Amino acid sequence: MARSLALVALLLLGLAAATGASAAGDAPFVVAHKKVALSRPKPGVERLAVSLDLYNQGSATAYDVTINDDSWPTEAFELVTGEKSKTLERLDPGATASHTFVLETKTQGRFQGSPAVITYRVPTKTALQEAYSTPIFALDILSERPPEKKFEWVKACCKIWVIGVCCHICCSVHLPGRKPVEERLKSKQEETLIYS
Repeated sequence: MARSLALVALLLLGLAAATGASAAGDAPFVVAHKKVALSRPKPGVERLAVSLDLYNQGSATAYDVTINDDSWPTEAFELVTGEKSKTLERLDPGATASHTFVLETKTQGRFQGSPAVITYRVPTKTALQEAYSTPIFALDILSERPPEKKFEWVKACCKIWVIGVCCHICCSVHLPGRKPVEERLKSKQEETLIYS
């Protein structure tokens, strides 16, 4: 009896979930990713290139899509290019859109930005729908950064390559009338193991 009640409850939950999913499946579902790239055009100045990428994962069109990123205080950040907000007429299912703007600051410190707010209209609902972008990590503005060692990897890779080539050549050289190098190396290793 308890088993059959559990089965009926499970079926009812599955039916409710399927009905809710089909109702929600006929709507737009806007996902937004926010990212920031830092650069220093001159000493004492930091530039932040902020980009927001939108994607409609739903099965219906989102209308009057507005992207608004007002999390940058005007006392610390000056807008250099672009706008902090943008409006799109529509975002179809599976469509993507991007928005970019550049800020500049001369204020040193740690900054934690808020997610951008995306609002859009769905024809079947009267209220505006709201979505949020992914948050960004805390930014250390104008902090001391260790110099990048771009050539260290190249040097390391070259050393590995040269050692690999030398080992390959040494192991494959056979001189007439002499033991192969491999055998001599083995005997030296054995001697080393015995005497050490």
